[in-house]
Parts: sequence; C-alpha cells; structure tokens
Amino acid sequence: MDFLQTLVSIFMQYGYFAVFGILILCGFGLPVPEDISLTAGGVIAGLGYANVHIMFFVGMAGVLIGDCFVFWLGSYYGEKALTLPVLRTVLHPERFEKVREQFKKYGRWVVFFGRFMPGLRMPIFFTAGTSKQISFVLFLLTDGFAAAISVPIWVYLGYYFAHNFDELMTWVRSGQTIILALVAIALAIIAFYWWRRKHREARGQK
Repeated sequence: MDFLQTLVSIFMQYGYFAVFGILILCGFGLPVPEDISLTAGGVIAGLGYANVHIMFFVGMAGVLIGDCFVFWLGSYYGEKALTLPVLRTVLHPERFEKVREQFKKYGRWVVFFGRFMPGLRMPIFFTAGTSKQISFVLFLLTDGFAAAISVPIWVYLGYYFAHNFDELMTWVRSGQTIILALVAIALAIIAFYWWRRKHREARGQK
C-alpha cells in the first residue's frame, strides 16, 4: 500500500504527464509495477485530480507506446540490443532463450498473454520484435486488444475504490487472477462458437 500511496502522491502533483511517463518507462523494464501505476492513475481520478475517462486513454497510450518501442528495438537491432545497459539488466540471455522458444511454439498468442504477465512483458515484446514472425501492425493489434482488457480494469478499479485503500488493495491482489479468468472465459466462448460454426459447415457439406 505504501508504494501505491507514493505513486498517488506523485501523480497528484504532475497528473497525466507523470502517469504517461511512468508507463512508458515500465515498458523498458522499470521496476515499477505497471498495474499499480494504472491503479494509481485511477485513484487520482477518483479523488478529483483527473478525469477517469481521459486517464484510461492516457494509460492505453503510455502502455502501447512503451510496448511498441521495445518491439521496435528488437525488430531494428535484433539480439545486438541485448548488449544495451537498459536491456542487459532485465533481459538475461537465459530468459531471452526461454521466451524465444515459447514464441516459436505459440507465435502471437505469446504476445497476447504476455500483457497479463508482469515481469515477462518486456522480454516477450522484445523477442517478438527479434523473431520477425509478427509484423508491427499485428503486434500492435494483438497487444492493443489485450491492453483494452487489462488497462480499464486497473484504472477504473482505482477510481471506484479511491476512498477505500484497504478494499482497493484487496482487489488489486486478486486483480491479475480475475483478469486471467475473464480472458480464459472469453477465449473459451470464442473457441466454442468457432467449433460450432465449423461443425455446422461440416454437417452442411454432407
């Protein structure tokens, strides 16, 4: 809670610019939880220091710009970028190899689920860039779709519980689980409708 309150204090002073800047730096591996930063942005909106709907768009912009820059680093510089100090401290060769293996198996799905994995987002997005298996546009669409699920949850969670930090932290602790559960349900629904359509098409051909 102390860290959340610290971020809230900073964001209250500098508003949208502070939230935007922190989120971009989170994309580079800054050891500040992105989810807590988004929640803090929602809190200052709930306290009347910002508009929550604008905060949502600021959060989306900060998240996506940070992610896209990391993807671009991987795409433009390739594995040479691993020698850069900003990457060397957060993306060890062993982690890079593990992520690369997963990306070879699952492709863009790794990008989608990477958005919901704190600590792995940056390595996954950088690896996506180095792989050359996914275009920038497809990366942006995939990451943007995932962000459209997670970002509003954190921002509006902070907004609605801005005056009750104890209850807010209870929700924050279980927030990642809730998001993953919602994603799993959505994917199950999509898979079911896809299967039913294919099944109907197969029956129609007989």
